[in-house]
Amino acid sequence: MREQQATLGALAPAVAHFQKVTASYWPGLFQCYDVADLPRTNNDLEHYFGSARYHERRATGRKGASPGLVVRGAVRVVAAVVTRDQTFEAIELRPVDLAAWRALRQQLQTRQKARCAQRRFRRDPEAYLAALEEALCKASLPA
Repeated sequence: MREQQATLGALAPAVAHFQKVTASYWPGLFQCYDVADLPRTNNDLEHYFGSARYHERRATGRKGASPGLVVRGAVRVVAAVVTRDQTFEAIELRPVDLAAWRALRQQLQTRQKARCAQRRFRRDPEAYLAALEEALCKASLPA
């Protein structure tokens, strides 16, 4: 654009303004022009998520997201996207970093427990709160 700015006539100031604005963008923002086969829009990424939602709805029969997808979505969606393009041998599925794998499992279990507590509270708030109060009283009493 800079090379042909002189031939643009009345549009030359617009090109100058465009150059000034785009020069202030964060470096690396437009990686799609530097990396081959990188999509220029997020449509492909949205397609992956949409496809994962579609298959989850087909498998569960639910209209919305299933509780399993809400809790384990960080793992399920990644697995669905990766396994679409390639197959894996059993040895490749073994965790490389055992500490990171255990941390992820702990995080998923924590989220599962939170969802379970929310469901119990919604079903019977009085019983849930009474059990919480009893556990708190037991924890605060000397042994």
